[in-house]
Amino acid sequence: MGFRSHIRAEVVAGDAAYLLSDRGVTALQGDQIETLVPLLDGTRDLPSVLREAARTIPAEQAGRLIGRLAQAGLVGYSAAAPDLGADPVRGPARAYWELAGLDGADALQRLAAARVQVLAVGGADAAPVLDACAAGGLAAVAADARDYGATVATGQLSVVVCDDYLDPGLREIDAVHQVTGRPWLPARTGGSTAWVGPVFTPGVGACWSCLAHRLRGHRLAEAPVRRALGLSGPVPRPAARVSPSSAGAAQLTALEAAKWLAGYRYPGQSAVLTLETLSLTTRHHELRRRPQCPDCGDPALVAEQVRRPVTLVSRTPHASGGHRARSAQQVQDAYGHLVSPVTGVVDTIRRDPRAPAGLHCYVSGRNPAVGATDLAQLRMGLRQISGGKGATPLDAEVSALCEALERYSGTLQGDEPRVRDTLRGLGASALSPDRCQLFAPQQFRERDRWNALHSPYQHVPEPFDERAPVDWTPVWSLTERRQRLLPTGMLYFTGPPDGTVPRLAGRRSLRADSNGNAAGASLEDAILHGFLELVERDAVALWWYNRTRQPGVRLDGRGGFGDAWATELTGVYRELNREVWALDLTSDLGIPVFAALSRRTDKPAEDIMFGFGAHLDPVIALRRALTEMNQFLPAVVDARADGSGYGSVAPEPLGWWWGATVRNQPYLLPDPAAAPRGPGDFAHRPGTDLREDVDAAVDLLRAHGMELLVLDQTRPDIGVPVVKVVVPGLRHFWARFAPGRLYDVPVRMGRLAAPTPYDDLNPVPLFV
Repeated sequence: MGFRSHIRAEVVAGDAAYLLSDRGVTALQGDQIETLVPLLDGTRDLPSVLREAARTIPAEQAGRLIGRLAQAGLVGYSAAAPDLGADPVRGPARAYWELAGLDGADALQRLAAARVQVLAVGGADAAPVLDACAAGGLAAVAADARDYGATVATGQLSVVVCDDYLDPGLREIDAVHQVTGRPWLPARTGGSTAWVGPVFTPGVGACWSCLAHRLRGHRLAEAPVRRALGLSGPVPRPAARVSPSSAGAAQLTALEAAKWLAGYRYPGQSAVLTLETLSLTTRHHELRRRPQCPDCGDPALVAEQVRRPVTLVSRTPHASGGHRARSAQQVQDAYGHLVSPVTGVVDTIRRDPRAPAGLHCYVSGRNPAVGATDLAQLRMGLRQISGGKGATPLDAEVSALCEALERYSGTLQGDEPRVRDTLRGLGASALSPDRCQLFAPQQFRERDRWNALHSPYQHVPEPFDERAPVDWTPVWSLTERRQRLLPTGMLYFTGPPDGTVPRLAGRRSLRADSNGNAAGASLEDAILHGFLELVERDAVALWWYNRTRQPGVRLDGRGGFGDAWATELTGVYRELNREVWALDLTSDLGIPVFAALSRRTDKPAEDIMFGFGAHLDPVIALRRALTEMNQFLPAVVDARADGSGYGSVAPEPLGWWWGATVRNQPYLLPDPAAAPRGPGDFAHRPGTDLREDVDAAVDLLRAHGMELLVLDQTRPDIGVPVVKVVVPGLRHFWARFAPGRLYDVPVRMGRLAAPTPYDDLNPVPLFV
């Protein structure tokens, strides 16, 4: 036994025994260790070491010292092996493998006996990888990618060189390896950014389809080009490489193959390694198996989950505030791996660079809720990207992550349960979408003119035909404790435009939006906050379209909502020549709802912006309104007096910022006849159990003759609880003018003496 071959021991008498390796120097002090170290030169077995050490060290004590050295990975036992000290290749190689924690001699024997098959697909060049394997002592053979069965049968590991990890040929390669049970390693060596890994091991971890699903999500912008060129695979990209970059990537690939064959295992083998050759920066993109993957998992998982009754459990809110089941840090720790441009759902999360210092606005990729499918649409509007808000950078970053995961989970992926039938054919279990979408008959009659004049947010679909076959998905009624059916097209956002998701029947008469969609740290958390969003938007619609004057809110500390954070926020706005105020929009439901507003005071165009918030706790509700308003500040912060500098080219917000003032839109200002509101003016308070809060919401809606429906949209591969909450009858804050609460509640609450006539509703549709 002796020190590992990557260690050289030097004893300095009276000082210490120094262990030198490629990783640094370790000093061991003490007379006993100085005596023991020279005996661990690999020429003695353990009994011999203990016998010779016994002259000065008791055998029991020497044994304990050796045991501690072995536990630290410094000494080991190995079978007799030839002396490799003078071999300039095998000697350092043995040290390398022992540095990795392997038996060096055994690793060398494994590699000497290993056989590697190297395949190239899609026109990629396998020669650099073959050369790198040969230089590393690996027996590598070029294989014909068209004959997968024979190729896999003769190798212990396949290395597959490609120009794109979405090359269609990789699916068949993966399928053959799944059948034979042999691992394979993909590599992209020919680009400016090299990709290596993961090692796909059948039956263990993720498969190629798991990775391809993630990659396609980051390639949605390619869809128009693919359609135009009639491509079945990815859009080819120009080659960008130099010989050293390709050779370096090939060497990395050969190294990964050698490590696997030698028996070395580490977490990076389950990830895609990217090497950006210009900056020489690397990153491991962790890949996890998708439990619902059709190739390596159970594709029925999502359908089974949706069909199950929604069962709530007691859940104590986390003490960090915000009335959530987990703290922001816990959520980030649990789901941060989902941020990656390769294996993640979110390619990146970053602070909006336009946001003023002190205001925390983060963005997290495209927002599928708006349904944009081309670049022209993506340039329009304020919410084309997902974003996050919060009083701290961490809160805003986690909010951006959760919103992106919420939107991803609510997008069609093809495994959602559907039944195709007519409303009449389904009977009482099905709910007409007219009870939820709430478009007025006049809106349908004027839809062509309306749609031509307004943004996609305000799109009026075709009238729903009760006799037409439509795809339906089950939702769970927490009110009636039974399953109901709603059209799939109003529950899920449109799937990817690449034909991978079957088209929905009835889509032209249905509109999916994010109203009631929510992610949470638990199912109860998500349901509560989806419900609160519905309450918020209903209250906003009652105010906005009826243009009623609402009480103001005291933002100062004299019996109001003022705190250090609010004071800092208003100070930042003041430096931007902006005034800030808030309105109480609380409806007949009694749950606190606020609008936060701000206007410019140093130029004719006031650039009025707003944000909304609802919560059982009025303090949290107001903070949400203020932080949501912050999200829109980057779009107007650089606006100039000549009308330029805005962060959006959409006509609706631009027209508002240019033309709306508190003089011509007086409902934006607090009602001068009503006393401003403070926290003590609201009876609602959150409980100590999120399940009890949800139960209270069900009871509240039941008392108002309404039903709370829940669709569990949680994706097994994501894990973040996501729901869509639907309450037929509650209003969206977009222009939905059917009879009902929009006209009746303001009268019942005494805001208006009579319902607002249809033609007198606010002609400016809310555009956020």
